[in-house]
Amino acid sequence: MKKLGVFLLAAVLMLTALTSFSKTASAADADRTTVVALVNQSPRHFNGAVQSGAATMFPSAQIFASPLMFDDKWQPHPYLAKSWKFSKDGLTVTLNLVKGATFHDGKPVTSADVAFSIMTIKNNHPFKTMFAPVNKVDTPDPLTAVIHLAHPHPAILLAMSQALCPIIPKHIFGEGGDIKNHPMNLKPVGSGPYRLTEYKPGEYYILESYDKFFLGAPQIKKFIVKIIADPVTRLTAMQNKEGHIDVFVGEVKDIKPYEKLSFLQVESMAPAVGPLNWLEFNVKRKPLDDKRVRQAISYAIDRDFIVKTLLQGYSKRATGPIVQSSPFYNPNVERYDLNLNKANTLLDEAGYPKKGDGIRFSLTVDSIPGQLEQQKNLAEYLKPQLKKIGIDVIIRSSPDFPSWAKRISEWDFDMTWDNVWNWGDPVIGVHRTYLTSNIQKGVIFSNTMQYSNPKVDELLAKAAMELDQAKRKALYAEFQKIVVDEAPIAFVNISPSYSAFDKRLRKVNTNMWGLMSPLHDLYWEK
Repeated sequence: MKKLGVFLLAAVLMLTALTSFSKTASAADADRTTVVALVNQSPRHFNGAVQSGAATMFPSAQIFASPLMFDDKWQPHPYLAKSWKFSKDGLTVTLNLVKGATFHDGKPVTSADVAFSIMTIKNNHPFKTMFAPVNKVDTPDPLTAVIHLAHPHPAILLAMSQALCPIIPKHIFGEGGDIKNHPMNLKPVGSGPYRLTEYKPGEYYILESYDKFFLGAPQIKKFIVKIIADPVTRLTAMQNKEGHIDVFVGEVKDIKPYEKLSFLQVESMAPAVGPLNWLEFNVKRKPLDDKRVRQAISYAIDRDFIVKTLLQGYSKRATGPIVQSSPFYNPNVERYDLNLNKANTLLDEAGYPKKGDGIRFSLTVDSIPGQLEQQKNLAEYLKPQLKKIGIDVIIRSSPDFPSWAKRISEWDFDMTWDNVWNWGDPVIGVHRTYLTSNIQKGVIFSNTMQYSNPKVDELLAKAAMELDQAKRKALYAEFQKIVVDEAPIAFVNISPSYSAFDKRLRKVNTNMWGLMSPLHDLYWEK
């Protein structure tokens, strides 16, 4: 009876919350100045200068402005910087800031804030390569920032775009201390189109328009962002028009029901993100230290079956470390089409014959917890599939993401399914996985496979400094061929990554960063 009482109380509380949510959303739908957005994760905090991940980047892009914005053609446009200029040698970038931009506390945005923000990101953001070449930022006057580089940096403009470079106020964050745990990360003051006015972790946060926003006051006056981990609850809210945007939809079983609702638009979340799903090998462990073994496993994976059947056509095959939507993508690499005969031959040549029971050796496989379709299901798919070539697969599970991350980052694995994003430019999102210098024990999403190739290091170093687009593309083309051939990773598919929103909303998803961009021009259709 006691347990029944607890369940009844929980049900009453849930019904009360949903009823309140429904009333809030109905009122929002009526006044045409409010939008209710749904997200699946609670942000640790809102300061995108020191925290990556979509859970932080979505609100951070609303709260903070960046120097530049990029459109859907991957072209830069003015934002806080009205113009910019490179020196002839490519070693300095001068930003000329707009006049009249202010933080939410009324203080002006100056070059000192830009300099402070760029150096803060360089020293604290997990994407170390974004501003690694920056030596210093000079501020000759309040509206001019001069970025000094150790070498030419072809990704510097993209690194200053809306998803990656929030300008934070020096007068608030510049007093010293651990900025990653600064109390104002939870009560941020930015210069973007919206101000954070309320946050209840695990439940919701509210963003209200900043009417003195330098590009003009947004038409949407309030964002109510509900944090709902359960996809069924989010779907129900959207079906009942109690939510207007579901920001992140990544599972096929969630995407399909949204597409059946005629009043919703379903779109790819952000083309620049480049989410890759792959099987990663610990190349320091036998037998995976042999390229032929890794290639054999890759030939044994039926990517067409995964994409067409398991993911029901909501994905596409991946062929290498750079996604097809990137201008640096090279299609001329080994595709590893399903070929069990070739896989068996490679394993025989590597010196691992089948034993009496038909098994050559055993390997463990891990996966990111909480990602059913692209992680757990593929781990289960791998077991019978690799048995066809004599490999006994032992599936290991982790109770939560930190447990998986600790195991993988400390190299305590044979194989793991992983989901890693390109982040627009290879310098930002690709290099980190393959550089010998980024083999860092205890750091997840680094070179956790411990892959090392001096030629790859050389190619990536050159590409990180090459300003000529054609030459840079040639360097990345060679890099992709080498990595795909050596197979430290079996590249499998582009991860499904979508957003769903009410069709009456306009200018929802109009650039390369999608909803990780400022929504200052969003409005309801009249």
